[in-house]
Amino acid sequence: MTRSMSVIRTTTWVTALSVALIAGGTSIAFAQLRPPEIRDLRGAPFPSMNPPPDVRSHGEGPSWDGKPPDGVQPLAVDLFNTKDFYKDRALWMDKRYWRCNAPRQVADMRSGGAGSSTNDPRIGSTPPTSARWGDCTMDWPRENIVSPYPFKSAKDHYEALLADAKSRGGPTRHTYDTMPRWDGVYGEYAPNGRRVWNYSRANQVPTMLSLLTPEYQQRMVRQIYHEGVNAAHQWSASYCWPEGFMRQWATGPKPSRIVVTPEVVLLMGSGSGDMNRVVHLGRQFPLGQDVPQWYGDTIGFWDGDALITMTANIQGWNQHSSWEWSDQLETVEIFTPVRDAAGKFIGLDWESVLYDPEALAQPVRILWHRNYQQGWGTADRLGFVECTRPLYPIEGFATQVAPGQVIEYKVPDMLDRPWAKIWEEHFEKDMQRPKEELDLGFK
Repeated sequence: MTRSMSVIRTTTWVTALSVALIAGGTSIAFAQLRPPEIRDLRGAPFPSMNPPPDVRSHGEGPSWDGKPPDGVQPLAVDLFNTKDFYKDRALWMDKRYWRCNAPRQVADMRSGGAGSSTNDPRIGSTPPTSARWGDCTMDWPRENIVSPYPFKSAKDHYEALLADAKSRGGPTRHTYDTMPRWDGVYGEYAPNGRRVWNYSRANQVPTMLSLLTPEYQQRMVRQIYHEGVNAAHQWSASYCWPEGFMRQWATGPKPSRIVVTPEVVLLMGSGSGDMNRVVHLGRQFPLGQDVPQWYGDTIGFWDGDALITMTANIQGWNQHSSWEWSDQLETVEIFTPVRDAAGKFIGLDWESVLYDPEALAQPVRILWHRNYQQGWGTADRLGFVECTRPLYPIEGFATQVAPGQVIEYKVPDMLDRPWAKIWEEHFEKDMQRPKEELDLGFK
């Protein structure tokens, strides 16, 4: 029996048009972030507003330094006065430990440079103990983040989507004459400044930690501590390190250009680095030698006008102010076209389900939209970023080095979590770090 596809929130005439399109095997939406739903497979609606608003600051100005909200009893020990955050594990899931700040709020308090300089006065006049509080009432619900689908692995999810497409006569084999006309330039959809949760601005820290396995909770806590307390940001772009796969859903390079052919779909972009993803249509893994890639290997198929992909073989890495992932990360991603009421193509909904049994306590989901801006024929060039190293880690801080200056430099082992080695060497000599027991693909 053919599974029906329901389209969420459309007008009567749009619904009728959708039914006709679905009969032909086409997935299409008529409003951003409301992709057509196939129950238990893709397009599940969110329980609350997506994308979410940022956690607000509690008060502005020096009079708010270290001052908790009315009715909130601060902890005797929190992130900003602790001597050893490792010993505070029992407090990590209390939002007061973080003074109700989102992860990126903490990082931004000390993002102005090495040591104590900052562009954000929220760190207060006597950092770090004077750090200001966030809004304790704001937090995007965890049920919006965890996957609503029943699958434990990307492989199972992808195969179920393929089976569903086959049940309706698919997968679709597009030619140059029939393939979707998505080629062009895309921008970020951020209504009223709201962005997807992976920016780490919309959630209290305990909610983010609840998504992770115990070891990866510790890794995220460690990063937030050293960014917010020591101003020891080890951001990839500072050192010309790779940005890594998950930075597509934050401030890293995103797919701002798309090229569609019958054999491959190219997703490209540049920013703090370059990204180049190739969706190999109709292929199976492996796509080459068993060597992890920064953006993984991606296969996919068409289900009408919906592009469904699976990415594996991803290099484990880190994203600042957020969570690390392992080399077991795999994704299922669904790109569906969005049209306005007149039927004009306005962009793509991009639903991503992330599976990482080492890092994630359960699979998570991101639903974003990319606004179509213009075709290749009228766009400016797509720049290629060749990073020339501006900063070096000196005494644990990312520090600008002038041309001709001679410094002592330890070459990092890029497969041994170099950011963590810097923190351990320069800032944790008096701390009691529990031994890591997992073999997670790093040394």
